[in-house]
Amino acid sequence: MRSGERNIWVWAEALDLLQGSERLQRRIFAIETSHSPPCWQPAVDLFQDGDEVTLLVALPGVDSRLIEVELDATGVLVGGERPMPSPCHRAAIHRLEIPYGRFERRITLPPGHFSLHQQFLENGCLVLVLRQLA
Repeated sequence: MRSGERNIWVWAEALDLLQGSERLQRRIFAIETSHSPPCWQPAVDLFQDGDEVTLLVALPGVDSRLIEVELDATGVLVGGERPMPSPCHRAAIHRLEIPYGRFERRITLPPGHFSLHQQFLENGCLVLVLRQLA
């Protein structure tokens, strides 16, 4: 094998290794299906004013159709998914600080029985307004 052919072969091998590592990186950071366990928890603020409890759940970039809210005797369960933006699926990742994928957060409520009065998104936060039952 001549020297020039060897250099081309080495560069071809290096390129194959780089492409393989990018495929592996995408597979490792791939967003799981909605059946997967949650991989992050959103921040929550809870305020009480008389018989009304307001929860602010930080969910910037999450579509309201992908949010699930369950109220039970012990508290509130907020779950859903923040998908990776579609232009990023094939891109090389240089920094990944925003959590993507399935999320879930259980919030314990103050003593009492509550019903969900309002639910809406505002400024990147899910706002839940609960009222205490008499």
